[in-house]
Amino acid sequence: QLQLVESGGGLVQPGGSLRLSCAASGFTLDGYNIAWFRQAPGKEREGVSCISNRYDFTHYADSVKGRFTIFRDNAKNSVYLQMNSLKPEDTGVYYCAVDRVTVLFRRCAFSTHEYDYWGQGTQVTVSS
Repeated sequence: QLQLVESGGGLVQPGGSLRLSCAASGFTLDGYNIAWFRQAPGKEREGVSCISNRYDFTHYADSVKGRFTIFRDNAKNSVYLQMNSLKPEDTGVYYCAVDRVTVLFRRCAFSTHEYDYWGQGTQVTVSS
């Protein structure tokens, strides 16, 4: 069974940090583009960060540049999102998603229709 499981969410004060994990089972993440999206109450899902299948190409939403870092550990079949200097506007449900790229390299992007598998999400709440 192909599955993505996010973890690491929680309640944190403004300025704090969290590290989200996305673990895959039933398939390998190596060779695929991976993205993190988030959805705040009453808002549309938005792309936060993504990492391409090769060359460590990464992409970030302007709102998180310099604060968030995405990285992958193929040995653990996982992708992570390190979130620092968190702000209340970072609150939402965070989802990881997989784009099963079939070419040698493709720059990742935030087009939700490109992503084939989605996790169930993990809640991040930034509040004092």
